[in-house]
Amino acid sequence: QVQLVESGGGLVQAGGSLRLSCAASGRTFSSYAMGWFRQAPGKEREFVAAITRSGSSTSYADSVKGRFTISRDNAKNTVYLQMNSLKAEDSAVYYCAARGAALATTTPGGYNYWGQGTQVTVSS
Repeated sequence: QVQLVESGGGLVQAGGSLRLSCAASGRTFSSYAMGWFRQAPGKEREFVAAITRSGSSTSYADSVKGRFTISRDNAKNTVYLQMNSLKAEDSAVYYCAARGAALATTTPGGYNYWGQGTQVTVSS
């Protein structure tokens, strides 16, 4: 069982930056690949970024590639999402998710545990 708690969301102007954190409970954080997803009102939950359990490999949605960076610190049981050059269309609730496998996936159904989400609002 893994519990995930996101933080770091807020209101930012377009072009600004935010860093989201996701703290995981338990002693087996390093056993899980991690992902970030987002959901805007009236839209489906979409993949943003993912990282393997070792942190050696990452993947990104095309819409955020070059602007967002996912990373993890297994010693701190935390995964991060650094978001730069934010756009109004990045506004959404951002969720972190844990997958009991070495490799990550872009599919929400592939994740076993989810956080409660943190709101990101980008004003234009």
